[in-house]
Amino acid sequence: MTQTTSATTPDQHALTFVDRAARFTRILAAAGEAWDALTPCAGWSVRDVVAHVIDTQRDFLTGQGLDAGPVTDLADPAAAWNAHLDHVVAVLGKDRVAEREYDGYFGRTTIGATMADFYGWDLVVHGSDVARATGQQWSISDDEAQALHTTADGWGEALYSEGICAAPVEVARDASATDRLLARLGRDPHWQPA
Repeated sequence: MTQTTSATTPDQHALTFVDRAARFTRILAAAGEAWDALTPCAGWSVRDVVAHVIDTQRDFLTGQGLDAGPVTDLADPAAAWNAHLDHVVAVLGKDRVAEREYDGYFGRTTIGATMADFYGWDLVVHGSDVARATGQQWSISDDEAQALHTTADGWGEALYSEGICAAPVEVARDASATDRLLARLGRDPHWQPA
């Protein structure tokens, strides 16, 4: 993934998405073959999480009149993700697509901002799900946790709409920034694979 979003000045939002996607890629690469392991997302396996991430991004691209790429074969979720990501990065890098404005759910925004602040946000959270399901250590910096909290603040109660996040989980007042974020998103920070 060495492509940038513009020949001269890369779109910062697209770069944020690429950075978050690269972290998700590393987590999948370290998952071994545990594709059917259950995750902190109730009822979802690792394979289901990867399918969700790919499908929602494809839906967004299609909704913006962009090429969503071929449907991926989830027999190997890591390979499916890599092929999908290569396509998304190529799409964001064409014709200043990342800078294209549109009327989003919360007002005027850009495709790049949505990819970073919603789909990239989703990659961080689901990266945690996959990491924990496959026995990997996962944490983020306090700064990144705060940035993700700030993004979620902008969504208000929509954060808890069906299909987004479960209701918050209580944690100790002195819980880490990472644990507080997971709890806010309806995930038990102490969840362990069965």
